Amino acid sequence: MSLNIRAYGGFVPQMSVAFGALDGEPVSVTGTTPLPMTPRLTGAATTPLMGTTTVSATVGPFTPELGRAVWLTLAGNFSGRVALLRSTDGGTTQVPLTYADGAAKPAWSGTLNAPVAEETVAGATYYLAITLDSGSLSYRLEQ
Repeated sequence: MSLNIRAYGGFVPQMSVAFGALDGEPVSVTGTTPLPMTPRLTGAATTPLMGTTTVSATVGPFTPELGRAVWLTLAGNFSGRVALLRSTDGGTTQVPLTYADGAAKPAWSGTLNAPVAEETVAGATYYLAITLDSGSLSYRLEQ
């Protein structure tokens, strides 16, 4: 769609947004000098998926808010691995996360406290596929 602006008076007055410097001239808002703003975020309203297990299991679902990092924390004295699974059909099909080339992301086999995903598809849910050989694992999937 094209927008044509006609200047019937033969000129177009220049208008711009600017912000003031404390001890200087106003600064025009441009791509290199954006408005000095800090986004204000509120805490996510999601319910964490958390627990402790001594047996292998698949736990979930965790339903994330869109556009926020999903954090996974794994702790405890355990031997085994944990894979993050994603579903877009209410949990009927759960598939491991992959890289862009289709290679599966590795499962974790030790303690972890890191962002592991960011969701943009409404209705997507996450599950943890836990395979324990021994010990006790505490897990927390949250935003």
